[in-house]
Amino acid sequence: MDYKETLNLPFTSFSMRANLVKKEPEILKKWRELDDYNLSLKAREGRPVFMLHDGPPYANGNIHIGTAMNKVLKDIVIRYKTMRGFKAPYVPGWDTHGLPIEHRVSVEMGEKIKDMSPVEIRNKCREFALHFVNVQREQFKRLGVRGDWENPYLTLLPEYEEHILKIFKTLVQNGNVYRGNKPVYWCPTCRTALAEAEVEYHDHSSPSIYVKFKVLGEEGTYIVIWTTTPWTLPANVAIAVHPDYDYVKIKVNDEKWIVAEGLVQKFASETDIEYILVEKVKGKELEGLRAKHPFVERESVVVLADYVTLEDGTGCVHTAPGHGTEDYLTGIKYGLPVLSPVDEDGIFTEDAGKYAGMKIWDANKVIIEDLKESGALIKSSKIEHSYPHCWRCKNPVIFRATPQWFISVDANNLREKVLSEIKKVEWHPEWGENRITAMVSERPDWTISRQRVWGTPIPAVKCKSCGEVFLDTEIIDKFIEIVKNQGTDAWFELSEEELIPESVKCPKCGKNEFEKTYDTLDVWIDSGCSFEAVVRSKGEKFPADLYLEGDDQHRGWFQSSIFMSVAYTGEAPYKAVVTHAFIKDEQGRKMSKSLGNVVDPGEIVDKYGADILRLWIASTDFFDNIRVGKNIIHQQVEVYKKIRNTLRYLLGNLSDFSEEDLVPYDKLLSIDKWALGRLMQVIKQITGYYERYEYSKVYSAINKYCTVELSATYLDIIKDRLYVEAKDSIYRRSAQTAMYYILEALIKMLAPILVFTSEEAYEASPFKKYETIHIEEWPEVREEWIDEELISDFKALLMIRDDVLKALENARNRGVIGHSLDAKVIIEALNEDVQKLLENYEDILGEFLIVSQVEFGKGDQKGELVNVSVIKAEGEKCNRCWKYHPKTGQSEEFPNICPRCVSVLKGERK
Repeated sequence: MDYKETLNLPFTSFSMRANLVKKEPEILKKWRELDDYNLSLKAREGRPVFMLHDGPPYANGNIHIGTAMNKVLKDIVIRYKTMRGFKAPYVPGWDTHGLPIEHRVSVEMGEKIKDMSPVEIRNKCREFALHFVNVQREQFKRLGVRGDWENPYLTLLPEYEEHILKIFKTLVQNGNVYRGNKPVYWCPTCRTALAEAEVEYHDHSSPSIYVKFKVLGEEGTYIVIWTTTPWTLPANVAIAVHPDYDYVKIKVNDEKWIVAEGLVQKFASETDIEYILVEKVKGKELEGLRAKHPFVERESVVVLADYVTLEDGTGCVHTAPGHGTEDYLTGIKYGLPVLSPVDEDGIFTEDAGKYAGMKIWDANKVIIEDLKESGALIKSSKIEHSYPHCWRCKNPVIFRATPQWFISVDANNLREKVLSEIKKVEWHPEWGENRITAMVSERPDWTISRQRVWGTPIPAVKCKSCGEVFLDTEIIDKFIEIVKNQGTDAWFELSEEELIPESVKCPKCGKNEFEKTYDTLDVWIDSGCSFEAVVRSKGEKFPADLYLEGDDQHRGWFQSSIFMSVAYTGEAPYKAVVTHAFIKDEQGRKMSKSLGNVVDPGEIVDKYGADILRLWIASTDFFDNIRVGKNIIHQQVEVYKKIRNTLRYLLGNLSDFSEEDLVPYDKLLSIDKWALGRLMQVIKQITGYYERYEYSKVYSAINKYCTVELSATYLDIIKDRLYVEAKDSIYRRSAQTAMYYILEALIKMLAPILVFTSEEAYEASPFKKYETIHIEEWPEVREEWIDEELISDFKALLMIRDDVLKALENARNRGVIGHSLDAKVIIEALNEDVQKLLENYEDILGEFLIVSQVEFGKGDQKGELVNVSVIKAEGEKCNRCWKYHPKTGQSEEFPNICPRCVSVLKGERK
């Protein structure tokens, strides 16, 4: 008789082979048919709302690993909060205006774009943006991200643009918007002004020159400046010194040069000069000194400025108010002219004299040669330094004074209000508060006008009589009404008579003939208004509970949103902010096409499945250091297999089990009570990690629980009961009851991360109640199941088990045993408490240690709590359970079977 036929061998439809690439699209189809997003909202109708407001990515290409990570992190939050009982809407959005999209369209259209009208360019930009909205939408859905994909918010829609203009009008009314001719970041390639948030810093090679300006009225005396932008010298009108620094006159050959005392040695070393100290003066004593410009018929005046440092150069700073913010402010203080002889293409104008028509970068070399010929050049070299570049075209930018629209961050006390609101926000990680506080405290006024056509137009007009350019709330109001029906294309399509109310007069001359201007708003204004367009105006929960973006948004969307919201509503648009770092490769290098280390999320999904990508995202300490590459993804495949096999094993052993078979807690075996107590502790621990957005800790805790506590310990221990005991016996049903609760909790705790795998496991589970796991409630913590004394006992028993396992391994290596069931273990307790513990659990030690026999006596292998000896088990091996027993084979009816198995087969062991 083959008694193995009577064993309870596991079976389940939850296959061992994951094959996520094939199964995930099938599950997506199921969710689509269920309308899972609206189903999740309906399931939580009447419950408290949790509002995560989505920051809009740019609709200008395929998603990348960073945008994939961002959307998955948001999805983890939404799914977790839904399971916690919240109604958690998620409306995805896209940033569809601005330079990123117009730049791509310009590149694609090439020379043709020069012959296109603004409306034609806008139409092409709209087509381009909507195309990539659809592309990205499908890519995000493939990642398992749940949301209102049929009704996303798009910044190009008229109903969205209306809110942008309403908020802009409020800023105008509050006196925060003004027009000024001041230096701003300018991209000569994209031919537009840029805000600070649109500038990136990269290494750049620049000229490094020391130049002497001849002091007027002091024969043979020069003041020495240092600059890395020779092209700005045609606009020089002053030299700044620090009022409190000591400056010296040094004699070099027959000349006297003025430099800061604190930099004289460094200066001498870099220029290879020999000098004699002649005189020392305070910086403030130099104020008003006049010098001759080295190659322009102009004087340069010495002014005082606190921003002068002793880090580099000479302590005498070349000042061109048309090419620098600090220079500009100094110019305002001293009434200096603001010269900026450079056009929108970065080419010198006629005002630059002999350099007119030259690109500024090309002019550097010519200017250096002219300085050399005039004798004004002391030293020329190259320097590698961090330099501002355009965020879109990646080319170097310049500072250029042009008439632009600005938001004053100090008017109406806006900056202080924002700083006050920042303190009320919960920041994850905590240093995020210090970072955004520092940025807001130090930021200059916000350059909001762009010389591009794809964006929300600034409805400003120019007086034909006096040339005054101004904003008027009557014009803005009328334009808002037009936009509701026609969108912002109307500004480019309609005439001035159709756009401007008859009652509008020029604030300067009182005339009423105007022409439109064509600047558009900074795209950060667009996205910064989403709090109103998407959340507040629709009656959703405001402020939103959470904004979650990359940490670069401390200077981007987090800032634009809080400035817009505070100006419009008086409060921050978010209660909490979570940020994640940038993703690097396995060596910690920035990803770039040239290095060939770019990781495509689509390739990972196509090869392994979205759940593998999601598991990697959960594994990262995304607050700090994020790395990805083939090896790291392969590691996640191995971790996934372990988790999946744990689920498969649990499901397999519950294939004949249902809710009706559950054993009441008080009737469970002690080891199963311990397992449930530990489960409750694990649920509490993992819930805490989810609440604090610490998903890497969720990942580590679940991985450890599956591999160590379950697979290598509890599930290994109860195999004998599951396979050998009678199907409906208390011994087997007790273990299955614990497994039932473990499986239920495990699937639910994995659900926000492994969305597809958890759904598949839920379908095969004995506790399925709903159409999908993702509207289940979070696992309940039953405090009464946490028996601290029992958990403490088993903690000690597990330490004893470690000692026994080492002894078994030694015995196996010596050839004393093969399998652990071949063994009889002799345990010697090393103190009375351990002896008492062993005696209390004597009846389960064989099962717990997975050996045939346990005896108390003298052990010869020293451990921490016990000494252990291992010998060959007594009796014969049972053909059914493989355990040894002295009375195996004594039953005539069931030969070669141990007494326990005989009892099971006779139906006597219940």
